[in-house]
Parts: sequence; C-alpha cells; structure tokens
Amino acid sequence: MELINKRIIKRANKAIRCLPFNYYFYKDALEEGLTAEIVFIRKAQYQVKESRWFKSSYSVEATFRWLITIGILRREVDGQGLTSRVRLTPLGRKILEQTPELPDQQAGLIEHINICLHRSWLLR
Repeated sequence: MELINKRIIKRANKAIRCLPFNYYFYKDALEEGLTAEIVFIRKAQYQVKESRWFKSSYSVEATFRWLITIGILRREVDGQGLTSRVRLTPLGRKILEQTPELPDQQAGLIEHINICLHRSWLLR
C-alpha cells in the first residue's frame, strides 16, 4: 500500500511541475475555489514565468479535469450539486505543504513527454 501512495505522490509532483500554474493558483484553490474562466483571465497572477498559457478557458477546464483524475483538485459542491469551481484536495494540500516551491520548478523534457502520454492515456 505504501508503494501505491509513493507512486501517487510522485505522479502528482510531476504533474504540478509540468503545468503552467504557480503557487498562487494552488493557494487560491485551497482558500476560495476557482473556475476555469477566472484562472484564464488572471493569467498574470497564476502563470509560472516563461511557461505556455492556455488558449481558452476550455483548455483550463480540461486541465482541471485531469488534475481531478489524479487527485490534486476536486469540484466544489453546493446545495444543487457539483459546481464549476475547483478546490485543492488533501493530497494537493499535503504536497504543497511539503514543497511549496514545487509549482515554480520547471520539469524536464522527459517529464513533460511522460506526463503528456500519461494524460492522453487517462483521458481516453
């Protein structure tokens, strides 16, 4: 069981490093919840320097779905059911508490390729 937990944490760490979101994105996702539209509009606030940004809020939403799949984000729930807002999960909180500088670190080319392949395989 511990091996599975290590794999989950390792995959989550790689994902965070490969995405263009900085520490403030994850901090705000923890404290208030965010929508894809808000994140797309606040590029200057949430983008890691010198990284590629999304072409639309739909691509931000697709990234949210992937982060939900690997356990870093979750949907907010209100009285009507699930909302468009996302928040940080306990796993995401744990990872960022242990290494708050992780989102601002750049992943290598091999990690990017690995994550892209894993992501495309998961979303099929």
